[in-house]
Amino acid sequence: MTLPDAPSSPADADRTFQVDLRGLVDLLSHHLYSSPRVYLRELLQNAVDALTARHALEPAAPAGAFGIRLYADGSAVRVEDDGVGLTEADVHSFLATIGRSSKRAEQVTEQRGDFIGQFGIGLLSCFLVADEIHVVSRSARTPDAPAVEWRGRGDGSYTIRTLRSSARPRPGTTVTLTPRADAGEWTRPTQVRALARHFGSLLRHPVTFDDGSGGPGAAVNPEPAPWARTYPTPGARSRALAAYGEDVFGFTPLDTIELDLPAVGLKGIACVLPQAVPAGRRHGHRVHVKGMLLSEQADEILPEWAFFVRCVVDAESLRPTASRESLYEDDTLAAVRDALAERLRAWIARAAASDPDLLARFLHVHHLAVKSLAVHDDEILRMLLPWLPFETTDGHTTLDEFARTHRTVLVTSSVEEFRQVAAIASAAGLGVVNGGYTYDRELVHRLPEIRPQTSVADLDPATLTAHLDPVDRETELAAAAYLARAREALAVFDCDVALRTFQPASAPALLVDSREARHERTRSQLAREQEGGLWGDILGALRQEAPRAQLILNQLNPLVRTAVAIDEPELARTSAEALYGQAALLSRRPLRAAESSLINRSFLDLLAHALRKDH
Repeated sequence: MTLPDAPSSPADADRTFQVDLRGLVDLLSHHLYSSPRVYLRELLQNAVDALTARHALEPAAPAGAFGIRLYADGSAVRVEDDGVGLTEADVHSFLATIGRSSKRAEQVTEQRGDFIGQFGIGLLSCFLVADEIHVVSRSARTPDAPAVEWRGRGDGSYTIRTLRSSARPRPGTTVTLTPRADAGEWTRPTQVRALARHFGSLLRHPVTFDDGSGGPGAAVNPEPAPWARTYPTPGARSRALAAYGEDVFGFTPLDTIELDLPAVGLKGIACVLPQAVPAGRRHGHRVHVKGMLLSEQADEILPEWAFFVRCVVDAESLRPTASRESLYEDDTLAAVRDALAERLRAWIARAAASDPDLLARFLHVHHLAVKSLAVHDDEILRMLLPWLPFETTDGHTTLDEFARTHRTVLVTSSVEEFRQVAAIASAAGLGVVNGGYTYDRELVHRLPEIRPQTSVADLDPATLTAHLDPVDRETELAAAAYLARAREALAVFDCDVALRTFQPASAPALLVDSREARHERTRSQLAREQEGGLWGDILGALRQEAPRAQLILNQLNPLVRTAVAIDEPELARTSAEALYGQAALLSRRPLRAAESSLINRSFLDLLAHALRKDH
């Protein structure tokens, strides 16, 4: 059985959302905008967009004919523009309707890309500092239309009335705010001027500021952007751009890279930092959109590897987010990021080709950034790998210089492994590079791509021990009893003991502890914990085949020669533990709890033995 549709009732009628304006303003202040100071940016943005529309309406008007005037005397803040203005219908449609932007009007839809604001909520930001917004506007599109007054209040109410033409003789808009008592921090004359300079220093329309003292208004943006000016010589241009970068960022750039992407209307500079920064630390960049400052922390405009520069750019085609404090992630931004990355690569290439002094200073400071780039960029790899500094057994040097004296280059897998073997490998004539730092091991292995005559291999403990000289048979037999006791004492650490001779003689012992040996200790621990079970049998089988760590005693060292002659079993055991502990400390790797305990115990036992001997 099918039931008939129920008749409609008033309850089924469409209804309109009721907006709590105070709640909306609170939402804007706490979740959309970073600070109440953005109210002035929004007023400037609205004025700039109005001027843009006025120029589209009157393209023959001379440059500078229309401008923006700011006024703040402590009791009021006023922003006046010579823009396109609003009719009474526009006021009803755009100022009295939250979320609707005049930039969406049909007559300017095709020009929407010329406008900064596209969200229609900017005027609400004024309620962050004032309880009432007073707007007087006269339209340039309808010359005989009267001036219109709109008063909006923070409780959600507003009034609209028409005024005589004398109230606003020329087209444009004036917005006046009466600050709340708690908004003085953002509406004082000095602060308003500072904010105007902060947000509008690169605006293309003239902006002036008047503090009510009776003097002439001061220009907020007296000069165009430094990259838009003409200079007598290329050197003068470079110095001016560097000075601007220093003024903006507070440091003297190592060099200044000019940025120009005509396809998106982007111009600006990248300032090379004079000091190194931690890898992966991304600096915020100063991004303007059509002259208006969007963000000082826009790290998304450059790839992660470009942390050696800070940028100031002004773009036409980048899209701001709703808060207009960051960039919208889209295909255009991705293309801009790739294009700017290419500009930085080109700068590095030019320095490598024509300015070796600049390249040397740059690599001295930012070699880590270049290494991160070279890993993924074959051109940079071929160009700069021979010049990059690495830690080696010959000291800090370039791979090119190192490969001249070492046809075979060995590379360690960790910093600890390098420090453990560096002195002994150097004395043995082995060329070893520290591959424990970020990117270094991968880059060293690509050296044969640049120098085919050079071979690269990971450092194998067996390679190092093969270069240590064996002791003669008589010495080996004399030390056999001591070596047996030492192996027994260090079995708990899965460590074998051998006697060799090597330089430097001041090194009593070398702990060769490969990654496989460390993994074996972990398996051994698991096997003990799982003893008797299936996993214990499996791990035990693995343990039988894995290599062990090796403590290699240096027969050339006086301490070792004394130790291997010890007959007393307990003292021999203690001395072996002490030599192991010393070698572990010299390796600079993290010590396990059992190793720290062994070092303390062996020291105390040796001290106790010495005291007993004295008595």
